Amino acid sequence: MHDWRYATLDALHAPASKVRHGARRSRLLRWLVVGAAVLVCSCRQQGILDPQGPIASAQLLLLLNATAIMLVVVIPVILATLGFAWWYRSSNARASRSTDEGYEGRTEFVLWSIPTLIVILLGGVIWISSHQLDPRAPIPTNVNPLRVEVVALDWKWLFIYPDQGIATVNQLVIPAATPVSFRLTSATVMNSFFVPQLGSQIYTMGGMTTHLNLLADAPGEYPGFSAMFSGDGFADMRFVVKAVPTGDFDSARSSRLCRIGKAERSGAAENLSFGGAQAVRPYYRADVVGSQRVNQRSLVSPGTANGRLTC
Repeated sequence: MHDWRYATLDALHAPASKVRHGARRSRLLRWLVVGAAVLVCSCRQQGILDPQGPIASAQLLLLLNATAIMLVVVIPVILATLGFAWWYRSSNARASRSTDEGYEGRTEFVLWSIPTLIVILLGGVIWISSHQLDPRAPIPTNVNPLRVEVVALDWKWLFIYPDQGIATVNQLVIPAATPVSFRLTSATVMNSFFVPQLGSQIYTMGGMTTHLNLLADAPGEYPGFSAMFSGDGFADMRFVVKAVPTGDFDSARSSRLCRIGKAERSGAAENLSFGGAQAVRPYYRADVVGSQRVNQRSLVSPGTANGRLTC
């Protein structure tokens, strides 16, 4: 026969423990909800996941296709690993374990044929897409491309418009929906030119010329940078690609992209000096013939009519 006093004490303690466990679960659930909300808020598309041109869009599609093809193998392998570990756990008496070594040809054929087919399919997709996305291949449009020559310097980017006779530093203005044909080289060490939202990272090397064709679908500002460690100051080799409507670009081109104000020789020499590793503000220079005549000593010299950007 049970004593009613002890039964009452047990009955009083049991709900208290349940309340404590319930409070822990609710706190854990709240933290999980907060963590999930933070992750969702931080999932903003940018970079290569936010393409703003046909080249970047095709590269994103290639990335997604390659990932999906590889997941065909990765997901079953992970599930099979978890399934085998659970089934052959030490507490499962129903799992049969045999120490006799054996060979099963059909199993070996299936295990090796699936990865082989995946490699063949993945290689074919990448091979075809690589030829379609050849950086030198022009983008098929009815609009004549804008020619831009790019020179990697220490530690800045020089953009030259040979048809307009204008050069810019760390800022590139292009018309939207118009292909841009780049010729790239380096005046110093090897670098890497990359605009993630427009696509196609490509190297710049001294004494060599590489080619790249890009297009921005809509007006906007797209960050670019050097994607290769090239020494002290390379982290400051950042620039902005500003895509503007075609009409605005034409009007700006007629006024030489910007109004060059009065000469500020000391400021110009300071901004465009090629010594030291420091961040350089965007800067414009007019009356440039072409990259073949530009070098580190002649770009800025005393007495040249340089002015700050006023437009």
